[in-house]
Amino acid sequence: MVLLSLCQTSLTVLRQIEPVIVLEELANTLFNTAHRMVVKERTANLTYPDTHLSREDSQQKAMSDFFMTFNLIITLTPILPALLLARFGDRGWRKVPIVVPLCGFLLLRFALLLVVIFQLPLELMFGAAVLCGLSGGFCAYWPGVVTLASLGSTAADRSKVIMRVEVLYGVAGLVGSLVSGHLFQLYSASLGHGTLLLGLSTLLSLLCLVESIFLRQVKPECNTEPDENCQLLYPDSSEGPVQALVGINKVNVALLFVAAVLYISAALGSMDILGVFVLKAPLSWTATQVGYGNAAGCMIFLTSYLGVVVFRRCVSDVTLILVGMISFASGIYFMSFVTTTYYFYLARLLNMFALIPLPTIRSLVSLQVPPSSCGTTLAFLQVALEFVSLAYIPAFTKI
Repeated sequence: MVLLSLCQTSLTVLRQIEPVIVLEELANTLFNTAHRMVVKERTANLTYPDTHLSREDSQQKAMSDFFMTFNLIITLTPILPALLLARFGDRGWRKVPIVVPLCGFLLLRFALLLVVIFQLPLELMFGAAVLCGLSGGFCAYWPGVVTLASLGSTAADRSKVIMRVEVLYGVAGLVGSLVSGHLFQLYSASLGHGTLLLGLSTLLSLLCLVESIFLRQVKPECNTEPDENCQLLYPDSSEGPVQALVGINKVNVALLFVAAVLYISAALGSMDILGVFVLKAPLSWTATQVGYGNAAGCMIFLTSYLGVVVFRRCVSDVTLILVGMISFASGIYFMSFVTTTYYFYLARLLNMFALIPLPTIRSLVSLQVPPSSCGTTLAFLQVALEFVSLAYIPAFTKI
């Protein structure tokens, strides 16, 4: 009886969205560390004959150019597929916006594994990025996850539920980051660095896909009675939680979209460059240090979740967004003066609430639209964030 009860409990857990989030983020974190270190190794001896750059500066330029091209491809190609997948989701096929992108993620990680094992050209990753993008990529996957979490919760608990999804994502990333640097160092003479790490990442992606297709069940949507007279920008948290609206509040949605676009431009633009900055002097991180640095970033998911749990008792969601933006601004300003690893982690400490704004904005957006349009609206928000990368990725890279 105990064994049967344990099996039933395990099956119930596997049918939730949480195992998909954990497996996918573990695979993603392992892949990101391996990808960054493989690019560093492949660009170590590159030079630019027509310039007077040093070897180190030439390597940094090569890495920056590669990641700029890769990020633009993987950001732009999913836009149309993501919108189509979101429409399928809103018509009742809630698994589709999650399963299809997972296929693309699996292909991308398998491609890098082949590049490492067979010493194929690094440019092969550009083609893999196109195929991953055509499957919807993160632009379709994450709105699909957030939509499922949103529609399975009440309006009063929605921001907490979405932030809990984010913190689960962050904890999985934290675990993956702590072990990824050590796993990258494990190799055999015939396979080289990163093979075991990428093999594990690919295996986790495959397990995630299988679990999502055959085990996960879609929770019934939680329908709440809307209040037509609700306000988004209420001045006092004592007025109670925000309620869902009957129609789309276009003004609130537009303001939330603008806030998300401006914030993500500053946040992701600087984070993309930070990934290259830590690999060169004065920090010159190894694979293990890169893993620890990623882990510090994932810890922000946990501290941001705790911030939401504590602060939302006395402040509104709008104030929560402002707290997160101030946290990010102070941390990234201090980061511009970092010259040692110790100061890097101090700057990261100031970013402890930096991940509050975007989940809270997504929560508020989901409350401004009816359930039948929730998936499409969140996908449009993600598409807007992808479009703005056309500006901030090249701008931050060149600067």
